[in-house]
Amino acid sequence: MLVTGHTGFKGSWLALWLEGLGATVTGYALAPPTEPSHFERLSLKANSILADVRDRASLERVMREAQPEIVFHLAAQPIVLESYTDPLGTLSTIVTGTANLLDVCRSVESVRAVVIVTTDKVYENREWAWGYRENEALGGHDPYSASKACAEIVTSSFRRSFFEKDGEAAAMVASARAGNVVGGGDWSPHRLVPDVMRAISNGEAARIRNPYSSRPWQHVLEPLSGYLALGAGLFEGRKELAEAWNFGPDPSSNLVTSEVCELMEKSWPAIKCEFAPVNGAPHEAGLLMLDSAKARHSLSWRPVWDVETTIQRTIEWYRAFYERDTLLTQEQIDAYGEEARTLGVPWATA
Repeated sequence: MLVTGHTGFKGSWLALWLEGLGATVTGYALAPPTEPSHFERLSLKANSILADVRDRASLERVMREAQPEIVFHLAAQPIVLESYTDPLGTLSTIVTGTANLLDVCRSVESVRAVVIVTTDKVYENREWAWGYRENEALGGHDPYSASKACAEIVTSSFRRSFFEKDGEAAAMVASARAGNVVGGGDWSPHRLVPDVMRAISNGEAARIRNPYSSRPWQHVLEPLSGYLALGAGLFEGRKELAEAWNFGPDPSSNLVTSEVCELMEKSWPAIKCEFAPVNGAPHEAGLLMLDSAKARHSLSWRPVWDVETTIQRTIEWYRAFYERDTLLTQEQIDAYGEEARTLGVPWATA
């Protein structure tokens, strides 16, 4: 397996889960982007290569040595607000990085499945009160969203031009779009839960800039289970899966920021939030939802944890970290898998 972006929040959770499944993992990413670092605390067994996805020669050397059969591409500049500060860096990392990865994959014969991870923000957001489907128009108000939409177009172009040539697929290529993801080990700037955790570690109340924006909140393990199910299906040669996929929570998980703050305060009374809207702040979407009916139908994928459990598990992770210096990552992966098996979710019972 090759996982790009393995030093980041989602990538480190995915790498640990893959190791638990018995996979030999090679990671390719820049140095951990935050301190503390979830990746560094995990002490993964993965062969970790610190390099830039924009360096095609380096990426090709690593992939030819690792000979991965499945590739999960998560490397990116992941913060919307930072894309206003460094739009060209964001675009080059996400667009050129994705093109490099796909170009190398088509020349490495071991590769049989590629999952390109983007975001729910690839859609031209019209603030609709219903979820976007995979065939909706792509767009992007901010440089981050625009770059992810471009990555989707690049992925589609490479798939049709190189991976499906003459009706034969050298490798199966799909893209995966997930919503607002939370969970332990995220210390990224300009995100609600990490901002709250930084505040509590300093004995302060968290200042919330946008209390009324609505998002579909899901635990990090939810989209990761979708990526794994999709990767497995591609590896098995299911050609119908080589397209774009949404992995979002149930509509009931769509909450405004202030409601999420209330759930966090309920899970850990030491948390205090203050609402302080910022005038003149860069644009952020007020409402965005995904329709994941295709994943439910064709992949038999479904969310496992509702929004209350998601927030509870997330705060449980951080509380154990700050109060006992303990990581609950593996424990929560095990608990998630057990609950999925209890629910009869196919990927968990296979």
